[in-house]
Formats: sequence, C-alpha cells, structure tokens
Amino acid sequence: MAGLIRKDDIEAVRNAARIEDVVGDHVTLKPAGIGSLKGLCPFHDERTPSFNVRPAVGMFHCFGCGESGDVISFVQKIDHLPFAEAVEALAAKTGITLHYEEGGARVRTEEPGRRGRLVDAHRIAEEFYQSQLTTPQAAKGREFLAGRGFTQAMCAHFGVGYAPRSWDALIRHLRSRGYTDQEIQTAGLASQGARGIYDRFRGRLVWPIRDITGATVGFGARRLDDGEDSPKYLNTPETPIYKKSQLLYGLDLAKKAITQGHRVVIVEGYTDVMAAHVAGVDCAVATCGTAFGPEHVKIIRRLLGDSADPAAGVVLASGRAHGSEVVFTFDGDSAGRKAALRAYGEDQNFAAQTFVAVAPGGQDPCELRLSQGDQAVVDLVRSRTPLFEFAIRSVLSGVDLRSAEGRVAGLRSSARIVAHIKDRALRREYARQLAGWLGMDEGTVRRAVLSSGRRPASGRRQEGGQRRPNGGAQDGQERPVPVLAPRATVRDPVERVEREALGIYLQLPGLAGSAQMDELPSQTFTVPVHRRVHEAIRAAGGAASYDKRVAELSANGVPLEKAEEAAAGWYVERVIENADDVVGRAVAQLAVETLPESRPDRVERYVWGIAVSLIRQGITRQIGDLRSRLQRTPPDDPQYSALFSRLIELEEQRRACDAQIE
Repeated sequence: MAGLIRKDDIEAVRNAARIEDVVGDHVTLKPAGIGSLKGLCPFHDERTPSFNVRPAVGMFHCFGCGESGDVISFVQKIDHLPFAEAVEALAAKTGITLHYEEGGARVRTEEPGRRGRLVDAHRIAEEFYQSQLTTPQAAKGREFLAGRGFTQAMCAHFGVGYAPRSWDALIRHLRSRGYTDQEIQTAGLASQGARGIYDRFRGRLVWPIRDITGATVGFGARRLDDGEDSPKYLNTPETPIYKKSQLLYGLDLAKKAITQGHRVVIVEGYTDVMAAHVAGVDCAVATCGTAFGPEHVKIIRRLLGDSADPAAGVVLASGRAHGSEVVFTFDGDSAGRKAALRAYGEDQNFAAQTFVAVAPGGQDPCELRLSQGDQAVVDLVRSRTPLFEFAIRSVLSGVDLRSAEGRVAGLRSSARIVAHIKDRALRREYARQLAGWLGMDEGTVRRAVLSSGRRPASGRRQEGGQRRPNGGAQDGQERPVPVLAPRATVRDPVERVEREALGIYLQLPGLAGSAQMDELPSQTFTVPVHRRVHEAIRAAGGAASYDKRVAELSANGVPLEKAEEAAAGWYVERVIENADDVVGRAVAQLAVETLPESRPDRVERYVWGIAVSLIRQGITRQIGDLRSRLQRTPPDDPQYSALFSRLIELEEQRRACDAQIE
C-alpha cells in the first residue's frame, strides 16, 4: 500500500501550482498594491473584499475570518479534501508525477488519489457518452438536439452525449479501464438493483456537469421517450465529488464572461444554457436539479467581485447597471413565477442588483431562440425587470385590485416584500410605487411596510431561535481569529514601523537581507507578538536562508526569477514551521498584507527607510534609558563619563539615521 507522498514532490507541486491561478478559479482577484491581489473571501460571506493573495510568497490570508495558508491548504479548504488528495489534485493539474514512500508507521490507510480516480472515471464516461451520440441507437437523441436548433459542433462544445439503453455498457467500459464496481457506484455512474449494479443513465441524452475548474464531476440526463415511467430529468446523486448545491451547469464556460462582464444570467435548464451561449449570452448558467440557493449565491458573488457599493444596480444611460448584474430568466407559467419569488429571497445576499427576464410569450431561452432567433435571446436579457418589481407585481397579479378586499390582501402580501428591501432609499421608492399600483394612500402603504418590517435589528435566527451574527461562520465551525488587528486601526507609529518591517522581512527577504535586517536583535521589537514573529524568522535562518535557497536552486539550473519565487514560498513555510499556532497565523497574515509602497521603482528605498526607522526607534529607546541613568548617576561617579560618551555616540547615530530617512 502506498504511503506518504515524498517531500520533494510536495514542494514541486507547491512551486508549480500558481496560487493566483488556483484561487482565481474561485475568486475574482484584483490588484491591491505591489505584488498583492484581493477579492471576496470564499470561506465566509462578506461585502467588502478582505481576502488577500501574495503570489510571490505563495500565500493567502483573509483579514476578515482569519483563514490562511498556501496553495495546497487552499485546495484542502475549498474542496474539503485531506492533505494528500489536495496534493494529488494539484499534481494532476500541473502534470507532476508523485512518488510515495513505502512501509513504515505513517502509511496511509486510504487509497491514494481517490478523488482523482473518481474525476478520471467521469472523464472516461464523458468520452464514452460522446462517442455513443453518433451511433444508430442515438438517432432519436440527435433528432431532439437538431429540433432545438443545435448543430453537431455546438453539442461537441458542451460535451453532450448519449447513454445507450444497455444494462451495463458503461460499467463494462469502465471495468476494462481498471475500475471496480465499488468505484463506479461511488462515482454515481451506476445504481444498485436486485440483480446487481446497472448503468444509471440508460437511453438518455447526457450533459457533463463540470466544476468551476472544468473537471467533469457528474451528469444531467434527459429521457427521450415521454411514454416511459421514469423521471424526465435524472442527475448524478450526491457523491464525494458531486454536490449539487455547489455546482452550476455551464459555469466552466461562463466563468470568464462573468468575471469580465460583471453579469451572470441564470436560466433553468441545460438546453437554455446552450441556447444562451450560442446566441451570444455567454454568461449564462443553470442549477443542477435543485433550486438556486445560498451556496450558488456565494459562488456567483466571488466571481462577480460582488462587494458592497451604494450605487450598485443603478441603471445607466447605456442600459447597463452600475456594478454587477444578476439576471434570472424564468418561464412565464406559474412554476416560473414561483421560482422568481424564491429567487427574491436570495436577492438580499447580493450587493449587485438582481433582475428578472421573462419572454412575453412565456418561452424559455431555448424556445425563444428556436422561434425568433439569436437576437431575441439577447433582447430578452436586455429587457430585464428589477426583481423587486417583478416579485411585487407577481403577488398583485393574484388578487382582484378592483375590490377593497383584494387591494387590502395585495397590500398585506406585497408590504412584506417591500419591508425586506435592505436599501432604505430603494424601500421608500418601492413603497411609493406600490401605493400607485394599489391605488391607495401613500401614508397607508408606508405604515403597512413599517409594520411588516418589525423584526430583530441585528443578527439572523438559526434553528432553535438563536441569533447568528451577520457575516459569521455559517457552517457551524469556528473561524480562526486574526492575531493582528487590521493595519488601518494601528495608530502608534512605533507599532506601525515594527509591523511594516516584519511584512518586508517575510515578503521581500532579498531586500530585507540587503537592508541588514538579520542583524536586528529581538529587543528591537517592543510589541510582544512582533517580537515572537521576529524570533520565528530568526529561528528559520532569517533572510540569509532565503538567499541560500535561491543559490541552491540556481545552481541546479532553475532560472533566477523562478528560483526567487520558489525560495520565497519555501522561506515563509519554513518560518511557519518554526512557530506555534498563534505566531503562525500572525506570519500568514503579515506575509500577504499589502505593503504601503506600490511603486516598483521605489520599493528598495522604502525597505531601507523602514529598516533605518526601526533602527532609529531602538536608538531612541537606548537614549531614553541612558538619560534616565545619567540623571540617577552623580557627576563624580566613574561611570558618568562613560555613560555620557555613549549618549553622545547614540545621538550621532540617530542624526545619521535621520539623514538617511530624509
């Protein structure tokens, strides 16, 4: 049985997998100072970006919830994987072959690469299904797709395939590729019957469902014979790699458009996603057999960079909304309206404005494209209606506004919707509009809205009636508490210089070494946690260890730029290894904290300035101590002259520091 992954291979994976690329698959990152990137944290819900990535040192840190680590720990946290499987996933992505130690007490008890094998099984299944789409047996499936306006090339782009009606065609194919029946069933590709396992998707068109990185983790399938007594749509069940509440069909293809265009269009089915993309709305996605929920919101918000903005949603003269847009499309039937009202509940989790787009004839995007062409789909999105307005009008459409009873019923139902609008100005405006739609006095409507909105001022109710603070952990787990306060709150100039010096020491070890920071004694740092971080850096060998690592890598033929990058990550990891948990979290925080100087041509001068300022602070403390001792020492004391000479010497050193700072 395979044991632990070799340490050299782990380091190779860590160097090859660029953290900004891996994190960027899940979070929209924007520049935040020299060598630093920032986005919305994927581990807790937030409105203002506090998640920082420092590619040069290969680290991330969230200043909101305290989560931090390197590229491997990010994959562990985001995909809920053990360490070894996270390494294996990154190795597969970067093309690195792993080697395992044999025997010993530290042998793994689980099969290595379990997730990798399940993902690979889906890749093989996808290829198998695609190959079957061209067979005579799949004629009805091809007719279905052609009847909805999709060419063979379009189907190939989305990976559409066909599952034969055979009892075990896919099972036999996977067995021939070395997969066990247990693995096939665990992957959700087969179901258990009275006579053993059988292909889950038989006689159906299948669409591969991919995660945000593009790896196929499940399938959605549609029945072709409407006379059959089976579900019209069938999806992969929950598996170790398939969580329907965390997946959106088409996101792998739409991700770039969502990030660049700051718009996402949410449709209801696989063919709707295909139709939208073919028509030019390439930011369309769909849920996978479940309602649009909180986990989907988190995914979309991170890609949109959906940070708090008081002007978000304001429609400009161009027709686009300021900031980001979330557009829901629904069928015009009652089920579609119910879906829209469910979506209204999730609107409050977006900073961006949300809209609803419903075709006049109640057609879905696929039907609309088929009957009116590509431009009709584009126009549908362009004709969107604010979700609040749609939700209110949907409620009012169910009552008779010609009668007093109907208007009162409409007021009671719609007032609850208006009351839950978080933006106060927008809430007032909708209350005014609601009065007009109902034909009632505005004051009466405002009072009804106010009455409906009376609820606890802060926090949300959990099960059992307990409150959960806004922005807190939502998974029942404690978040790491940041060791250091936000840098913006630091007012003491001494503390600020110490903190910046440590940031330089960790992020720019080459320049720190040139500035002779290795020569600083621990007493230089007065803040206890700063001193402990400095001691951990010294224990790891300081900036000299970084220089030595660069030299070693360069001697082995690694280009200088790559060697410096690899050594920077290795250096921070080494410091963390020499620290306890508290100091380790402080190190992770300081390693990604944005440095004040963002101009590359001035970084070196900035580093020297901080180093000199730190030395000056130490000299100033020594001067204070000496003056105090001199005041307590009689002039005729033999030590007085020596103390006075030392004071003069330190004053000269301080003046020299002042000259360098200037």
